[in-house]
Amino acid sequence: MVKEIVVDYKILQAYTAALFQARGLAAEDANFVAKSLVDTNLWGIDSHGVMRAPIYLKRLETGAINAQPEIKTVKSAITMEVMDGDDGAGQVVGRVAMERAIQLAEQYNMGMVLVHRSNHFGAAAIYSRMAAEKGMIGLAMTNVVRNVVAPGGSKPVIGNNPFAVAIPTYGAFPFVLDISLSSVAGGKLLLAKQKGEKIPMDWATDLEGRPTDDPEKAFNGFLLPVGGHKGLGLAYIVDILSGVISGGVFLDAMKGMYKYPDDPSLTCFMMTAVNVKAIMLEEEMKERMGEFASQIKSSPMWDENREMMIPGEIEYRSSVKRKEQGIPLAEKLYDELMTLGKELGVSTAISEL
Repeated sequence: MVKEIVVDYKILQAYTAALFQARGLAAEDANFVAKSLVDTNLWGIDSHGVMRAPIYLKRLETGAINAQPEIKTVKSAITMEVMDGDDGAGQVVGRVAMERAIQLAEQYNMGMVLVHRSNHFGAAAIYSRMAAEKGMIGLAMTNVVRNVVAPGGSKPVIGNNPFAVAIPTYGAFPFVLDISLSSVAGGKLLLAKQKGEKIPMDWATDLEGRPTDDPEKAFNGFLLPVGGHKGLGLAYIVDILSGVISGGVFLDAMKGMYKYPDDPSLTCFMMTAVNVKAIMLEEEMKERMGEFASQIKSSPMWDENREMMIPGEIEYRSSVKRKEQGIPLAEKLYDELMTLGKELGVSTAISEL
């Protein structure tokens, strides 16, 4: 069993921010990237948390990620805009794009910002939640390098293109659906590899398209789409809305950050905010979403030990628990982060709880 080291989330966030600042990000950007990664760990989505920091830092070192991008609007059509991310860090560009979508929605009740020329932006929920915090519906999506095979195929045809929708509830947590369109996120293959674990046979294939339970072969191979042709079709739509419509790259024109660590990924996003308060008062929205959640959660389960939950609830519970008890990091990842700190002259240490 792989040893885990438990750390305080605030200390981890400060340390991670220091790493990114040492690698050239402005303090505000470094803090946002660090917070987005640690928040993702708090939600229990470790595959997109600080585990991603080493590859981001390496790409900042090589220049694949532009530490000081000039993010600018290149097209505008009232409620819609297109931004050039100037190869900036995905989280930095994604934040700017969603903030602008929210601004447009505040003025016009709907705002959509498309982005081309950026990099991996982490968990899509980071951005959809930004809109929900403003009482808006948020939608965030991104295209990904081709890594999904059609059922029975031997070569990838599309990325596992994730999207997230967040809807305000004015309760303890928003309704948040954050999914990729493969049976599993690629980061979970890395996590399984770090932990020395086998993976389910329906997660991914080897390089020949044959299902495998070896996470290393799977990571070097391809993912399978969620729900067969249904997930495959949705993945096509995300690439069209993110890549094709933005004027950016799509399908095989993208560059994966692990295969091409020295090159910008050219990733494209779509960020949308909808001002639901324009048609429904906050109290009514709270009441109706509360009734919606209540009916879902009251649905009976045949297993008495299981509980019906709504999207966003598992992440909320994980966040409460991990803020109190700490975030578990695989010892290998902990050591890697500490080594990076020494190399970058970061004096702060990640103390074990």
